[in-house]
Amino acid sequence: MNFEWEDSRRAFHDAGDWYVATTALVGDRWDQPGLGEWNVRDLVGHASRSFLTVETYLDHPAEIVAFETAGAYVKAARVIAAGPGVAQRGRYAGAALGDDPVSAVAEIGARVRRLVDTCDGTERLTTIVGGMRLRDYLPTRTFELAVHTADLALALGEPLDVPTSAAAQALAIVSEIALSDGTAGSLLLQVTGRTGLPQAFSVL
Repeated sequence: MNFEWEDSRRAFHDAGDWYVATTALVGDRWDQPGLGEWNVRDLVGHASRSFLTVETYLDHPAEIVAFETAGAYVKAARVIAAGPGVAQRGRYAGAALGDDPVSAVAEIGARVRRLVDTCDGTERLTTIVGGMRLRDYLPTRTFELAVHTADLALALGEPLDVPTSAAAQALAIVSEIALSDGTAGSLLLQVTGRTGLPQAFSVL
């Protein structure tokens, strides 16, 4: 599924605003459990990579476009995402936020969103799995920001107020993956409260 550039830019900004605002609510809870083996700082650090990879990948233009939808990227990246390196990168990213993570996150977010505003979506970049256009890659960052800010909100006991624009793109990506994997039936049963599915069912 492809998205209109302006819709994707708006969704990315909205997801980024939610992430930055939720990070500002952490207070002194950086060492509390965040997600799995991550504490809150690690989780915030991992989510910050949703900004940083845009900046890094744009510095490495791609000659060939290997993936033309956000869903195709997420599917290709699943093996990498399941590896032990992801957890460690999250810890490194959390540590890199320094003594004032809230200010660091706000600065990173503002810087990358300004960069995105200078683009038109046709820019080619080299991702961890291959070349893409920015217009197709950016929704994957919105997806990551939406999901991991929801993780953070849950860890902090805050409302799961995912911005509508970001939620719409994230759910569309989930649907694309489920349709291509043949798991749409299981997904429909899961989200409508049916029983009998594996406890750990996920399209990721």
